Amino acid sequence: MKRLEGNVALITGGSRGIGAAVAVRLAEEGADVVLTYENNAERAEQVVERIKESGRRASAVRADSADPEALVAAVDEAAAMFGGLDILVNNAGVFLVGPLEDLGPAEIDRTLAVNVRAPFAASQAAARHMKRGGRIISIGSNVAERAVFPGLALYSMSKTALAGMTKGLARELGPRGVTVNLVHPGPTDTETNPADGPNAEVISGFTAVGRYAEPAEIAATVAHLASADGAYITGASISVDGGFCA
Repeated sequence: MKRLEGNVALITGGSRGIGAAVAVRLAEEGADVVLTYENNAERAEQVVERIKESGRRASAVRADSADPEALVAAVDEAAAMFGGLDILVNNAGVFLVGPLEDLGPAEIDRTLAVNVRAPFAASQAAARHMKRGGRIISIGSNVAERAVFPGLALYSMSKTALAGMTKGLARELGPRGVTVNLVHPGPTDTETNPADGPNAEVISGFTAVGRYAEPAEIAATVAHLASADGAYITGASISVDGGFCA
């Protein structure tokens, strides 16, 4: 029997990058998967079809994570669609960086809405559906611990906030048998930060292993936390960063 057989998972921002890799990995482990996307329906459906080919149920729901009502509705829809909700992966995020003086109220509000408020709102909504064994996993960033370049203050702040949320929710939901954890990826080969990008060589040099991660390597840790094997891990911030913060 697969580790997540009979589970229903919701991945926010699951149409590409780490989110897509997580969606596929959880399906491979036996979960039925719902993923949210903001704009690209075609790409979301490609992930859905890949999951269905593995024999699991899957669906994509359009929801802008900056809109708390739409996000909560997506959580409720996922639970209704497949008869419950066992796993929430807060993956959707925005990466707005730049000099301090160039970051205005619009950039601040967007970053906090998607990277901080959305994970809290989705977790709050998901907890209403979860029984014992439920899992809430958020995707943070290595720069929450080590901001090695200028221009990261806003983004780093937003990802650092997830550590406090994770610890607080872990205490609150632990007696109900629901674990809450945070995964901090390091440099990962995605569209927003490709391993062949203009700064990739410098970024890789900050890691101990000298390379970017594949999205599947981040997904593997998420799958462990989502399974029964992760039942005694909660309130933790786990770095999957190739030694970036070592």
